[in-house]
Amino acid sequence: MGGISIWQLLIIALIVILLFGTKKLRSLGGDLGGAVKGFKNAMSPEEENKSIEDKDKDQTAATSQQAAEKQPESKDKQA
Repeated sequence: MGGISIWQLLIIALIVILLFGTKKLRSLGGDLGGAVKGFKNAMSPEEENKSIEDKDKDQTAATSQQAAEKQPESKDKQA
């Protein structure tokens, strides 16, 4: 009797989405995920941290390379 029902949770979720919008909630989720990942990296032993940092650097380099490849395409479209 004294709990929160599924309908009440859905109404609260709908109000939050209407107030903040999906983009802001998505970026908030990404920031929260990054914070949790950073916390896990800090709590793991040093040997694992080095391998995780190397993987992160590789992913960042790949993302940067993909972004660099996409930029000339957008300049060509604008011209």
